[in-house]
Amino acid sequence: MSSASLARRLIDRFQHGLPLCAEPYRAMADALGCTQAQVLECLQHLQLAGSLSRVGPVFEHTRAGASTLAALAVPAERLHHVAHRVSQYPEVNHNYAREHRYNLWFVLTGPNRAHLDNILQELEKDTGLTPLDLPMLTAYRIDLGFPLEAPHE
Repeated sequence: MSSASLARRLIDRFQHGLPLCAEPYRAMADALGCTQAQVLECLQHLQLAGSLSRVGPVFEHTRAGASTLAALAVPAERLHHVAHRVSQYPEVNHNYAREHRYNLWFVLTGPNRAHLDNILQELEKDTGLTPLDLPMLTAYRIDLGFPLEAPHE
């Protein structure tokens, strides 16, 4: 099986959930008919290529603490530096640039709202930029998965 084929099958099969067991990568390999080493090598290759940013759980934020969407209006010449600073927080995910006055967007998730407020205050103090804080008021569930393999007829 080619590495491209394995990558497509791996993403198709597991983008909506990983096995909940003591050896999830072995279970993934068993389901795909390959070895655990091949699964790990494939995931590492996808990450190094920039096709995969992370493998891990996504929690319902209201059950796991607090979260907020935040944005910063960063001067273009400082964008890389500020993005690196923001990404140093383990509470940050989905850190990305946008073409807008508010050009750096990220999601903060933490144990409670006070914890998030402390991080936003630290970032403001460190960067001199005031974060736009947009906590979620209503949850909308959308499926962000995309099939990569053509359906078998």
